[in-house]
Amino acid sequence: MQADYQTLAEHYGTPLYVYDFDAMAANYRRLKEAFSGHKSLISYAVKANSNLSVVAHFARQGAGADCVSIGEVQRALTAGVDRYKIIFSGVGKRDDEIEIALREGILLINLESEAEMKRVEMIAKRLGKQARISIRVNPNVDAQTHPYISTGLHENKFGVEIDAAKRMYIYAKNSEHLDPIGIHFHIGSQLTDLAPLREATQIVADLVRSLHAIDVDIKFFDVGGGLGVVYRDETPIDVHAYADMITEAIRGMDLTIMCEPGRSMVANAGVLLTQVLYEKENGGKRFVIVDAAMNDLMRPTLYQAYHRIEYLGQNQEKATEADIVGPICESGDWFGKKVPMPPTEHNDLIAIHSAGAYGFTMASNYNTRGRAAEIALEGGTARLIRDRENFEDQIRLEKGYLNTPAEGYDDDT
Repeated sequence: MQADYQTLAEHYGTPLYVYDFDAMAANYRRLKEAFSGHKSLISYAVKANSNLSVVAHFARQGAGADCVSIGEVQRALTAGVDRYKIIFSGVGKRDDEIEIALREGILLINLESEAEMKRVEMIAKRLGKQARISIRVNPNVDAQTHPYISTGLHENKFGVEIDAAKRMYIYAKNSEHLDPIGIHFHIGSQLTDLAPLREATQIVADLVRSLHAIDVDIKFFDVGGGLGVVYRDETPIDVHAYADMITEAIRGMDLTIMCEPGRSMVANAGVLLTQVLYEKENGGKRFVIVDAAMNDLMRPTLYQAYHRIEYLGQNQEKATEADIVGPICESGDWFGKKVPMPPTEHNDLIAIHSAGAYGFTMASNYNTRGRAAEIALEGGTARLIRDRENFEDQIRLEKGYLNTPAEGYDDDT
């Protein structure tokens, strides 16, 4: 990403998320073209970066949306995603969320359990509709990734095992209010080894063949997402090898391939800009304190994740090790430890890279901190796509704080 970060920081303030929309579009095209000659639907995983402008940008490229809450479904619809390209996934869906999804007529509701299937059937019956469904199969394959983002083992909460999936498909086939047209699996995130994906894909492809043999007409083969990116020195999976592996596994079947990339579309198309507040030293240990914090970017403290940190100031003196930390009252509020960094001055600019995925979407108002502004860069032009939160934004939904318990207050909701 080539950008005048200093000018952006001066104009919009910090902390500031900056996204390269041209890079995002190129990432989408690269994956879509890998499936050339085959029916495919690339459904962007909204959870990675749910800004409406980001979702709309992918929709304009032709992408669908993989959503894990009804809020994300509504974001996708608001952003202009074709409703027949929207998938509603997630382990726990409330009845009202299922009803909204059915009324909106999205492509698929992705089921995670037999109990959920029965709720969807009941609600579809009440609405006089037939619910298009897929079932998330747990192939019990170790994704070889961080345990918090591993999802394909029996010990994980996601999906159902093969035998349970078969029973669910047979039930759905015989239901007037369920239409089982898809199958789904997703073994984890930040995957850099094709072997576990190949194993899982083959297991699920074999299941589809057995379902076709009993006239369960699966049309959509959803391989989930999880393609890894370079944070430090990883070697990402080649998208052409990935596509070839999938098409080989389903050879001979008339299926539309679906995949749900998120991180691989946006992670390295985003940076978090932050400015130095102060330096301090405790017992010989050096700290550079910046104005961004763990409420802005949670990944380092949540996953002990590495993000490359780049000094953008003017000092050319020799770098020494420093911990880059934020203002929040938690020892976990850090972005990098033992980072080579020259001596810094107040307002020196620092860029935290690979922040386009699971950055702002995991942000919070912890310590009553307003969330950062977001900027899009496209065709050499910068534009504001989300205002910086102020104090009034944060307290807007709170009420009754000036009333005593004895006085009470009216609930006008």
